[in-house]
Amino acid sequence: MLTQRQNEILKVLIGEYIKTAEPISSDFLAKKYDFGLCSSAIRIEMQNLIKAGFLEQPHTSAGRIPTDQAYRFFVDSIIRSYEAGRKKKIENELEDLLSQKSKNQFELASHLAKFLADTSNNLTVVHFIDDNISWKEGWDEISKEPEFSDQEFIFDFFNFLNDFEQKIKKLEIQEINIYIGHEIPISRAENLSLICSACSISKNQTAFISIIGPRRMDYDKNINLLYSLNKALRGL
Repeated sequence: MLTQRQNEILKVLIGEYIKTAEPISSDFLAKKYDFGLCSSAIRIEMQNLIKAGFLEQPHTSAGRIPTDQAYRFFVDSIIRSYEAGRKKKIENELEDLLSQKSKNQFELASHLAKFLADTSNNLTVVHFIDDNISWKEGWDEISKEPEFSDQEFIFDFFNFLNDFEQKIKKLEIQEINIYIGHEIPISRAENLSLICSACSISKNQTAFISIIGPRRMDYDKNINLLYSLNKALRGL
């Protein structure tokens, strides 16, 4: 079990890594945040977090990056905050979008895919299983992520996407599911994360809506998007 200080350091480190895509050092944390600790003391806490399975050291870098276990810890804390009804901004934007756009389910799916991709900066897939039709948006946004400078990541991403479209029916998607790295039950995807939801686009049609991106994706924003979308759609 983490101490309160380790909890704080881990959350801050994950947030910084999500923003920068660069390993985070104890010196960086000591200069930017007031934990009441010097750099060497933060380094000791980071070593404890490594032993506990929350951090890892990539190559010979002086910094540390989160593990799948760390992201799961981070995501679970976000979910608890949403269950307490913390966020409203995106929900209001979605309600405005849904009130202005055509209620035709296919047009609505197209508008939603574009909105979610633009807001998340990740790839968004809206899939109608009964009709076997998908909309994909966000290629420009996700291709700008630093991970796309790595040829192996690009290969894994498109390999996963191909498997995802073929096997999506096998996913037991509920209101919201969050799969991080090795948790994704489809194909090799240890460097990706998938947030997906089963949404009622119309009275007669349920769509699987998915946000796909690097494991470093902005979970706070993307979880908010799908929680808010579900709530907004229920008001149609």
